[in-house]
Amino acid sequence: MTEVDQLPERLRVRVVALVAAVLPSVTPLPATLRKVAGFAPARRARLGGQPIWDALGDDDFRQHAAVQVAAVPPRDDDRLDAAARAWLVRDDGWHEVVTAVVEDLGRAEVDTGGGAAELERLEARAAALQAELAATREGHAEALEEARAEHKVLRQRPGRARADLRAVEEERDHAVAERDRAVAEAAAATARAEADVRRARQQAEEAERALAAARRDGRTSRDQATVRARYLLDTVLEAATGLRRELGLPAVEGAPGDAVEAELSGGSAPASSAPATVDTLEQTLSLPRARLLVDGYNVSKQTWGSATLEAQRSRLVTALGPLVARTGAETTVVFDAAASTARTVMPAPRGVKVAFSPEGVIADDVIRQLVAAEPRGRVVVVVTSDRALAADVAREGARVVPSPVLVGLLG
Repeated sequence: MTEVDQLPERLRVRVVALVAAVLPSVTPLPATLRKVAGFAPARRARLGGQPIWDALGDDDFRQHAAVQVAAVPPRDDDRLDAAARAWLVRDDGWHEVVTAVVEDLGRAEVDTGGGAAELERLEARAAALQAELAATREGHAEALEEARAEHKVLRQRPGRARADLRAVEEERDHAVAERDRAVAEAAAATARAEADVRRARQQAEEAERALAAARRDGRTSRDQATVRARYLLDTVLEAATGLRRELGLPAVEGAPGDAVEAELSGGSAPASSAPATVDTLEQTLSLPRARLLVDGYNVSKQTWGSATLEAQRSRLVTALGPLVARTGAETTVVFDAAASTARTVMPAPRGVKVAFSPEGVIADDVIRQLVAAEPRGRVVVVVTSDRALAADVAREGARVVPSPVLVGLLG
């Protein structure tokens, strides 16, 4: 077997050139060759030749390098390349191949003399270039395979795109069909709803017409009943008026309870119907739906004559509040404002009304109108010390009470 250090220089340069060409693909790399693997192929053989040759002394590294070198196509009719590959791979018969080439190299050195060194340099350069060319071809082959794979993918993309387009179009057609169906259903539902609304409106109109007819019938019936009742009432009233005129009956004065009230007060019934005492006045005002009319300034000036008119009004109206609350009588206080253009709005207790006579009209005339407006038979009490007013309202059926009696009741 030929030892490593016994190889001729030319063969050793060829071995280094082959390994340098595939050095980046060899794994694992020794630490001494990691930097060399980053060089260009020609520089690897020139600058890292000795470290590569030293590393080949390790059989594990040599075997890994031989695997990568065997993947590179050999040079045709190049016995030196074949010997270098045989030395790296070391298959059966490699020793004879290497020995024959070594012997030929020895004879060639004798024949060529000084040109051997230049030949070795050129052959090493050629080997490096061949290795670089092989690596470039391998890279081109890999790039070609990648390009072919990418081309295949690109050729497949239009097909996938067409399939995706067909799927999208089918989804679109399905969505359009769903939309059309939904629109049709919505239109049908809208038509049904509109028909229901029209029927409901017709029913509502019919119901309104029926209700209006029923109301008209009801009003007609009520009007007829009212006409009959009023006709009967007018007949009775006319008959009563005629009977009263025919019999010459005088107007009723006083009230059925006057005698009882007089007995309760401890005295006989007065000649007039007017309550003469504080007790009888309060009893009278407590009768159902009693009406109390007060001649305002006639009472206040007799009681609080030194005070202003405003103060008099306020004190009188305020004092009437408790009396009205006890008796429930409907009470109105009338103040004379015939000579005044201003009307004062004054607060009054619950149940007490305050009225001012119109401009040019005295309070007595307003009280006469109020008494005349009341129906005969209602208990109407007028508080005043004015004799003319008292006589007029008494003829109309009212009960007249002097102002001091009311003041005594008010306390």
